[in-house]
Amino acid sequence: MGALLFLVVILDKALAFRNRRAMACIQSPVKILARYLWPLGWTAVGLVCALPALALGARARWHQGVLEVCGGRLQRGCAGLPPALRFEAMTLGHVVLGLSATDLAAVRAHERVHVAQYERWGLLFVPAYLAESAWQWARGRDPYRHNRFECAAYHQPPG
Repeated sequence: MGALLFLVVILDKALAFRNRRAMACIQSPVKILARYLWPLGWTAVGLVCALPALALGARARWHQGVLEVCGGRLQRGCAGLPPALRFEAMTLGHVVLGLSATDLAAVRAHERVHVAQYERWGLLFVPAYLAESAWQWARGRDPYRHNRFECAAYHQPPG
């Protein structure tokens, strides 16, 4: 367990944001471990989704503690989805799937808000997100644009 904590601290230190808040997280290995363990189930789902993308030519890289996967046939695959399900990027725990590196760069700040939401809500994030979308739909509103989680992510300044 000690070795795992040490590895997480070193990884987080190498990938940390360059601000005081992130540096404060480095001082608490328990908080760092919790940040990665609490949403681990959804990160695993993200990794499962990333594997076929990687097999079909996508590329992966670590960026500030998040695995970003983009390119390959993701763009063509997404184009085949119904319009309501198409996306430029999608976050699952600490994994972000993007259509291209350009798309990821454009929406990185938005997706990082979702990563923080996964860290806060853990396994409850996706059910909470879907419940919020259902609530907005039941009220006759756009289930994506009026979802409080999306509203929080869209109000972030561009990165």
